[in-house]
Amino acid sequence: MATILRPLSYKYQWLYDGISRLATLGVGGEKRFRHLALQDLDIKPDTEILDLCCGAGQTTRFLVQFSNRVTGLDASALALQRAARSVPQANYIEGLAEKMPLADGQFDLVHASVALHEMESEQLKQILSEVYRVLKPGGIFAAIDLHKPTNGLFWLPLATFMWLFETETAWQLLEADLVEQLKAVGFSECQQRLYLGGSLQVIQARK
Repeated sequence: MATILRPLSYKYQWLYDGISRLATLGVGGEKRFRHLALQDLDIKPDTEILDLCCGAGQTTRFLVQFSNRVTGLDASALALQRAARSVPQANYIEGLAEKMPLADGQFDLVHASVALHEMESEQLKQILSEVYRVLKPGGIFAAIDLHKPTNGLFWLPLATFMWLFETETAWQLLEADLVEQLKAVGFSECQQRLYLGGSLQVIQARK
């Protein structure tokens, strides 16, 4: 699936950013979108934060406003170069989300912004296990991503977006129960909030 717009959006950062900002209008714009998964979290200047699959730093630039200790991890060296240019306040590490080159219990907060839908089912399970590993006891995993709409009116816009820009893994995530998968890894206090007719989910889970 996906059209030529997907590879073009990854090639041209201005196009990716424009599409991203347009997609956030439904929840009140990019700033509110980037803050949704951080709601009610006690983030201090010394909170150790991992921006998982940080890409070119679209969410990283918001995280560094909360903490002086933000690390971005991504498998793409090009994306990390772009992130380092646009958000130099953070540290960056190249690595796979399912096999992070990071120590056990290193972070207070792991954040993932619309990244999980890019993963195959087994890969996603490995990533959630890795997130659990790198979190400190009591640490939080906060994520925002796609979800199967609970309001039928939102199926068409979501399906159109996915047809234009996403692959089969995004459709697989719609059928996945992230809360149950997180509980299976060992997370507790899993909370899920839905937006845009259920087509967008925010999850917070504690180790």
